[in-house]
Amino acid sequence: MAELPVPDLPPARCSGRFTISTLLGMEEGGRGPYTPTEGSSCDSVQPTHLSSSTLCTRTFGYNTVDVVPAYEHYANSKGVGDPRKGRPSLADLHSILKPDPGRLRTPVSDLQQSNGLPEAGLEAGLEESEGEPGRDSAPEPVRFGWVKGVMIRCMLNIWGVILYLRLPWITAQAGIALTWLIILMSVTVTTITGLSISAISTNGKVKSGGTYFLISRSLGPELGGSIGLIFAFANAVAVAMHTVGFAETVRDLLQEHNSLIVDPTNDIRIIGVITVTVLLGISLAGMEWEAKAQILFFLVILVSFINYLVGTVIPATAEKQAKGFFSYRADIFAQNFVPNWRGPEGSFFGLFSIFFPSATGILAGANISGDLKDPAVAIPKGTLMAIFWTTMSYLVLSATIGACVVRDASGSLNDSVAVGSSGCEGLACSFGWNFTACTQQQNCRYGLSNYYQSMSMVSGFGPLITAGIFGATLSSALACLVSAPKVFQCLCKDQLYPLIGFFGKGYGKNSEPIRGYMLTYVIAIGFILVAELNAIAPIISNFFLCSYALINFSCFHASITNSPGWRPSFRYYSKWAALFGAAVSVVIMFLLTWWAALIAFGIVIFLLGYVLYKKPDVNWGSSMQASSYNMALNYSVGLNEVDEHIKNYRPQCLVLTGPPNFRPALVDFVGTFTKNLSLMLCGNVLIGPRKQKMPESQLMAEGHTKWLMKRKIKAFYTNVVAEDLRSGVQMLIQAAGLGKMRPNILVLGYKKDWRTASPQSLEDYVGILHDAFDFKYGVCLMRMKEGLNVSRVLQAHVNPTFEAAEHPKNGTGSRAAPGTVDPTTLANEQQASTIFQSEQGKKTIDIYWLFDDGGLTLLIPYLLGRKKRWGKCKIRVFVGGQINRMDEERKAIVSLLSRFRLGFHEVHILPDINQKPRPEHIKRFDELIAPFRLNDGFKDEATVNEMRQSCPWKISDEEVDKNRAKSLRQVRLNEILLDYSRDAALIAITPPIGRKGRCPSSLYMAWLETLSQDLRPPIILTRGNQENVLTFYCQ
Repeated sequence: MAELPVPDLPPARCSGRFTISTLLGMEEGGRGPYTPTEGSSCDSVQPTHLSSSTLCTRTFGYNTVDVVPAYEHYANSKGVGDPRKGRPSLADLHSILKPDPGRLRTPVSDLQQSNGLPEAGLEAGLEESEGEPGRDSAPEPVRFGWVKGVMIRCMLNIWGVILYLRLPWITAQAGIALTWLIILMSVTVTTITGLSISAISTNGKVKSGGTYFLISRSLGPELGGSIGLIFAFANAVAVAMHTVGFAETVRDLLQEHNSLIVDPTNDIRIIGVITVTVLLGISLAGMEWEAKAQILFFLVILVSFINYLVGTVIPATAEKQAKGFFSYRADIFAQNFVPNWRGPEGSFFGLFSIFFPSATGILAGANISGDLKDPAVAIPKGTLMAIFWTTMSYLVLSATIGACVVRDASGSLNDSVAVGSSGCEGLACSFGWNFTACTQQQNCRYGLSNYYQSMSMVSGFGPLITAGIFGATLSSALACLVSAPKVFQCLCKDQLYPLIGFFGKGYGKNSEPIRGYMLTYVIAIGFILVAELNAIAPIISNFFLCSYALINFSCFHASITNSPGWRPSFRYYSKWAALFGAAVSVVIMFLLTWWAALIAFGIVIFLLGYVLYKKPDVNWGSSMQASSYNMALNYSVGLNEVDEHIKNYRPQCLVLTGPPNFRPALVDFVGTFTKNLSLMLCGNVLIGPRKQKMPESQLMAEGHTKWLMKRKIKAFYTNVVAEDLRSGVQMLIQAAGLGKMRPNILVLGYKKDWRTASPQSLEDYVGILHDAFDFKYGVCLMRMKEGLNVSRVLQAHVNPTFEAAEHPKNGTGSRAAPGTVDPTTLANEQQASTIFQSEQGKKTIDIYWLFDDGGLTLLIPYLLGRKKRWGKCKIRVFVGGQINRMDEERKAIVSLLSRFRLGFHEVHILPDINQKPRPEHIKRFDELIAPFRLNDGFKDEATVNEMRQSCPWKISDEEVDKNRAKSLRQVRLNEILLDYSRDAALIAITPPIGRKGRCPSSLYMAWLETLSQDLRPPIILTRGNQENVLTFYCQ
């Protein structure tokens, strides 16, 4: 731990060893026991700019700025490296403390308790209201526990009209055994989904947004956003569906009593609009009133169940017997135990598709996650208990009604006969009833197979079943009416889609989405007025199943990526069960309605594509990010097992850009031919003391990476701190890359100021080229007439906040360099346009393949020519030759190039390459090297050696004479370039190599200067490492 340089304190105030509880406990009046007070010895120490705890805090018996673990140190943590509240930075602990008299220490927060956690009532407020001392305390929002908030809500949403009107009919068709199988298959899917929800909801703090929040924070905004939008819409339309179900039941009652309002269709519309308006009023009254209404509906449904079960044990009257009800009978149970398929829907999967929607609704509790006291406890417990109890109710209902009611009955009291009468067929004969006639003619009106109201007939008091139907439909409609705005509000706040932010505003203590309620109300009214929901209903079911599939896939994906951040406190889940649940959900989508499944997938893919295109600036730590890391890691490690082959050679470039925004042309050039093909690494050497430059390195790395992304350059950025440029580049050359993904080409800009630069910088520059060859790198030098470095232009746009007069302090306490832009400004600066970003038209790319370097001089222009902007350029290849063998040499080169399959057909032989250059050009070269000559021709050998040692960059007369032919060759080549390639789009040429220790750096730079001077197009001086990068073999 870092100790503070504080003087000895009086024993009365700061002596002995203290517990965590003592350190964090606060004295009355808000002062800590070790907060500096007037006259205390702590005032003798200047406070520092640390982030928490006072200077006089003691722990473990000595002074330290370290703090004990506390809740607020982790609250609101967003990403790796973000500063935490109250915790000192690493520099505060590791570096020498610098007093800052201008700032006072803040005492330990009064939210800290003896266990390092906030009080229960304050935990929710830490993230929103911390740091606002003058703010009035907001009224406490309504929060629900797991019973009222999740279990009852889910049970009401799972129960529906199918329970009352279709389950008896399904039991008659499929038999009790297969009905139980259908129920258990449906429940298997919902249970697996429930387990997945439980795992996801316990992996961190869950906020409002329900299903959308869980999926988006797990899988990312792409899938989360698309499913959030369609799930909110599906809930809004489901309000209309359930309301119409209620309105149809009321309409049927009115028809029975001949009391229709207008006509059957318009009655549904009138009743539906009135009903949904009343439900909206309940919702707008607040979550408390909505919860009370749900409890009322729940009690009504329970009473209807009890009423039904009581009815099954009451002895059947003659009227009920005529309708097929005979109380519990073993032979009725045995007959109804096996299937009896009837009609077009009489198949196992046909009945499964009818029943499955009644098992859904398990997300109703999760959808109001923001209104739960503890979502991590309430969602798993409430959801799984709701699934269990509703499953039991389905199983009990199918078994009991299957043991009491026969499949066919006439309903006529005249069909009673004596037991054992002749001519009577069927099970009812043994009970004294003859339903043979209607059974044979298939026109029976009653019985399980024909009468949907069998539950009402069996029950002790029929109207209570009707009340149960009302409760089931209205509760489901109310749950959907609340769910849709809550999910949509969270989606609006995330701003993934345009034009929807207006609906995200919350009102009141619960942040109620009033605007979202009104939008849901309008959508529901629209579909109620259609009054024909048979077409839209399958799409809604598929939208819900889409959500189930993605929730299960989220759980599986988060588990399979092995991310350390996946630590759900709910352990009773399986990643393979979650994957099975996702697959089965997709299969069921197509079993229910294949065309609706295709529509659902089409909408999801469209919304997914939109978010992928827009790339919202959010970072939720999704499993997709973890998966990307896993895939990259596995493939990178897997490359170690792959032997290198010339056919798979890729130019992997280490580009010495410095700050990439300083040399945009160099970045664009390399980015053009490496994009989606090979590695590009932008290297920057920060020269200076490590202690001074490290903060700058950390501050700027993120900004440079964002700048590259904004410019759509697929590259990495890395920097090193070194004492000089050459040692820094040596570090990069040796350490850059990963495994087989290591650079093999060093790309750098031409040193335009080499004549005026310091001799040491000249030595370092040429030494870098030697180092690259020593490490078997290829070298690519780029020169442009206007230069590459645009830093002077950028200096005019430096953020004035960062001028030398007023340096900001970064997170480590050291000062930023003068003229340095902050990362945000850097990423948002105006992008400089370069020649490599514009269409080149029908120009030429001229390749001067003068020396065989392995083919790199050919490969880079070939890759450049494959890009759209350079695609219209004609590529010409120039090689040296003899005037008397031009045709033979041209044919040989054309044959070689055709074997390489590069598509280069225009080849020119340069027979005059060895001619003597013009005298004025020779004179210009001599004048170029004159300032760098030793002029040692008449000096003794000892003096010459001493001069060479003190000025190794200078050129001796002997070296001038030895390299005369080579020097003239560069002068002549420049003349040829000016003659043939003055109007080219790009020139690529093989440069000479200066022998290490034999060619002074100034002479080598004079060669490069002479070779490339006065040329308008960019010139690329490319030299491979003399190993093949091209092959014409297929193995």
